Amino acid sequence: MAGGGLAVTARGGQQFEAKITPIVIISCIMAATGGLMFGYDVGISGGVTAMPDFLEKFFPVVYRKTKSGDLDSNYCKYDNQGLQLFTSSLYLAGLTATFFASYTTRRLGRRITMLIAGVFFIIGVVFNAAAQDLAMLIAGRILLGCGVGFANQAVPVFLSEIAPTRIRGGLNILFQLNVTIGILFANLVNYGTAKIRPWGWRLSLGLAGIPALLLTVGALLVVDTPNSLIERGKLDEGKAVLRKIRGVDNVEPEYLELVEASRAAKEIKHPFRNLLQRRNRPQLVIAVALQFFQQFTGINAIMFYAPVLFSTLGFHNGASLYSAVITGAVNVLSTVVSIYSVDKLGRRFLLLQAGVQMFLAHVVISVVLGLKVTDTSVNLSTGFAVLVVIMICTFVSAFAWSWGPLGWLIPSETFPLETRSAGQSITVCINLVFTFIMAQAFLSMLCHFKFGIFLFFAGWVLIMSIFVWFLVPETKNIPIEEMTERVWKQHWLWKRFMDDDEYSKDDLAKKNGVANNGL
Repeated sequence: MAGGGLAVTARGGQQFEAKITPIVIISCIMAATGGLMFGYDVGISGGVTAMPDFLEKFFPVVYRKTKSGDLDSNYCKYDNQGLQLFTSSLYLAGLTATFFASYTTRRLGRRITMLIAGVFFIIGVVFNAAAQDLAMLIAGRILLGCGVGFANQAVPVFLSEIAPTRIRGGLNILFQLNVTIGILFANLVNYGTAKIRPWGWRLSLGLAGIPALLLTVGALLVVDTPNSLIERGKLDEGKAVLRKIRGVDNVEPEYLELVEASRAAKEIKHPFRNLLQRRNRPQLVIAVALQFFQQFTGINAIMFYAPVLFSTLGFHNGASLYSAVITGAVNVLSTVVSIYSVDKLGRRFLLLQAGVQMFLAHVVISVVLGLKVTDTSVNLSTGFAVLVVIMICTFVSAFAWSWGPLGWLIPSETFPLETRSAGQSITVCINLVFTFIMAQAFLSMLCHFKFGIFLFFAGWVLIMSIFVWFLVPETKNIPIEEMTERVWKQHWLWKRFMDDDEYSKDDLAKKNGVANNGL
């Protein structure tokens, strides 16, 4: 039975009829399990790298250093490139895989790409849980990274295309919500398995098979998007799916617009090259900037290494994992806030409000650590320890209702169909590049910058907030295919890149080419 009805605004003021149908909700939930797998991967690595049994087996140098207490600085307990490679190798593999995922998303469809991601995840989980040496462990992480590349390419596009316009933001954030649930699930698992000696870490890595199976089964059950089916020439099937997911019989206006958008897209033979054209520059600049800034908030450094970070600050192993669980729970609840507010308050408001909150949290954490944690001693009283956890939760909550989900939502809804797959590929690529850099560098940065690492992130939060204020337009409740007319051509700067003359020149060149061929 269909949910509440709504009308989707079409070009020229026409209304597309649409209901919030069960098939839309179920499809989005199943697709968003890709985020659950991604989140579990993010959360599990920080927990197992704080487990003595795991360190003793794969990283004995780090194990001996943490046990002996023979340290130059408390901030340098876990400064080891091999340990950081365990975390970062996943994102390097995802970076490579996303280029192949762009092809499968465009040629084989969003659903098949999600299925491929699920298969990679399952194989990677088997390698990790059964790892006998570091090479096998890294191989498993690389396979998981391939799954991340395919899932992050297909899932946000799938969610944006299948959702009715007025709830597109909320449904798209289901992906990010599942990321946060995955992180929380991983933190809870780590908290429990840390007490299982000596193989608790294997259980932590092996339980990733649950979200991996959910994604695989989900990809087998969901329908592909009408946009994807029409794009691949399956017009009748696309129309039938559109009628099914909208819950109404009159889908002709929206169907015709999708067909027209697909026709225009097929005229683009080189989508990656087309991204560099002047009229596509605003979307590209914003997509790249959002992914860069998202990582330089410091969120993944904190979420990857939360137990390690708390341990560095003097928390005992159990307390550090427990604190990571608290931040994971805050992450989930705050993402729910985003689902309910993104299509009401708008993208810009959430990004700007969170900028202020994250900046203040970073500054307070830096001041506390500067006063209480030195190279040779940790003088955190219970009150200051609680304050650090509260400030980290304050930071995480702001990120979770803003830069986390919106970093994926805005690019997925702003690229036109002819460059959407390529644009999403670039978005995922840039995200994984800087995720890899941050995962590989954070523990070394913590060792060298000490408490100043949080001032470093605070500076970037200030810069990114200024960027949003001037250059990121509002996209709430705007149909995807109308972004050019209603968003880019109305912006004080980006409208300069929306020169209709460029379209005219392209059309003229095509006509001249046809005429010359005729001669």
